[in-house]
Amino acid sequence: MGRSHRRVALAAAGAVVALLLAACGGGGGGQLQSTEQQARGAQDINPQNPASLREGGDLRSPLDALPDNLNYNQVDGASGETSQVGAAILPSIFTDGADGSPTLNTYYVTAAEVTSQNPQVVTYQINEQATWRSGRPITWEDFAAQWKALNGTDPAFRPAGTTGYEDIASVERGDTDKQVRVTYARTFAEWQGVFSPLYPKETNTDPAVFNEGWIDKVPDSAGPFQVDTIDTTAQTITLVRNPDWWGERPRLDRVIFRVLDRSALADELANNGIDWYTIGSSVDLYQRARTTPGVVVRQALEKQYNHITFNGAPGSLMEDPAVRRAIAKGIDAQAIANRLVGQIVPNVARQGSHIYPIGAAGYVDNSGIIPFDQAAARAELDRLGWVQQGEARVKDGRELNLRYVSTAGNPISDQISRTVQEQLARIGVRVTIEPVPPAQFFDEAIIPGNFDLTGFQWVTTSIPFSSSKSLYARPGERTSQNFGSIYSQEIEDKYNQGLAELDPVKRQQLGDEIDKLIWQEVHHLPLYPSTGAYAVKENLANWGAKGLGDWDYVRVGFTQ
Repeated sequence: MGRSHRRVALAAAGAVVALLLAACGGGGGGQLQSTEQQARGAQDINPQNPASLREGGDLRSPLDALPDNLNYNQVDGASGETSQVGAAILPSIFTDGADGSPTLNTYYVTAAEVTSQNPQVVTYQINEQATWRSGRPITWEDFAAQWKALNGTDPAFRPAGTTGYEDIASVERGDTDKQVRVTYARTFAEWQGVFSPLYPKETNTDPAVFNEGWIDKVPDSAGPFQVDTIDTTAQTITLVRNPDWWGERPRLDRVIFRVLDRSALADELANNGIDWYTIGSSVDLYQRARTTPGVVVRQALEKQYNHITFNGAPGSLMEDPAVRRAIAKGIDAQAIANRLVGQIVPNVARQGSHIYPIGAAGYVDNSGIIPFDQAAARAELDRLGWVQQGEARVKDGRELNLRYVSTAGNPISDQISRTVQEQLARIGVRVTIEPVPPAQFFDEAIIPGNFDLTGFQWVTTSIPFSSSKSLYARPGERTSQNFGSIYSQEIEDKYNQGLAELDPVKRQQLGDEIDKLIWQEVHHLPLYPSTGAYAVKENLANWGAKGLGDWDYVRVGFTQ
């Protein structure tokens, strides 16, 4: 797929060049910066020339959970955890630049360009040195195998998405094994999003390896780092330098991922157990970071947002879009934003788009389509036959009691679910909160659709159409991330139109049209963007608030 919308259990979210706050290590006052105060396309990562950094050292990073599957292209693997680990060990042909735009990754491909318009042909020149850890060179065959595995034609493969790959007619050898010619069956504007990450042909030619061969192991890789150990008992993943890496030598010796409960993050950072954590919506994590010696708070506009997903599957309580609209009007997203992050972010803005992050070109706030209006919500539910009986509403003997599935042990998820519970009680709708452990949250609750309401984070990318299309795909399709089973043919048609539109301005206009349709369908309710704030060791360089861009593990290190 083109890089998917990554799902992240509702959280402290992160964010990236120099918006260093006054409230830094060991104290300081004030709040984080509001979205209006932050510069679009900025990062706050303590940028340093890698040559000036200390040789060696370990980057110790927290994870919410070990990845379910380290094949990011497989339906169970498209998570933030898989992406974070994979960025250090797997090829990405394009990465996101600081401004959120696709940036060619010349470690793997030295040139990629459209060499024909009709039909659309993209020619890639693979870096002559690019090699898998197995010793086999990366060639056109890896591209061809990934296309065949992800184009949706073979039901044995379970991809997270087919966008982009389903539009390709052929992948062929160019002048050499290191040149790839990709011919599209139809115009595909976001071609920079396919083949990132790229997996070896041995994975993409065997459905068993594709679907299950990357569970708790990595058969092959081709990054600046490689997996040393995956310890499911200790809940750690340790990466070491790839001795055959052909690019710039990484400064770090190791990258160690540790699964930690969010309540333990501040103590672990203070006690030198980790080197950073995401602050997100947590007032406590922010205050602890401000008062921890040797720690700074970094912040930049980010591409993650918190939301509430509605279940509109056949037979569900909110199958009728009119019911979803009434429920959505009963939820005050701005009040949730104020409660969660208002203490640390002045004039916190709510998220107004399903397609674009705040700060990105194309962002338009369309939240006024479903305004907060509890009087209207009550009237609409009355009109729909949901009659108030005591503290609940009933229709045809069925109570409007919504199950809100939250992430157990996550204070942010807990606060949001309880706030929604309080707000909907005012329109006569009962909400029952059901916490689920993080390790089971997606597999056992969200993906099977075992919820009425739920919340987590969506992470957008530099290819917004490709990355978000699967969220609105027809329910039941193997590649769908449409967990609430709310589908519109009109939305799908608009997505296809946008993916074929080469003019970026017209494509943004189509994105705005799609977003308005999504609001009308009440597919999910955006709440507020990530604060973009991180607590980071002050001597950690080229790491922190990455904003709309990606981290570069090659350049990360510690100052002398």
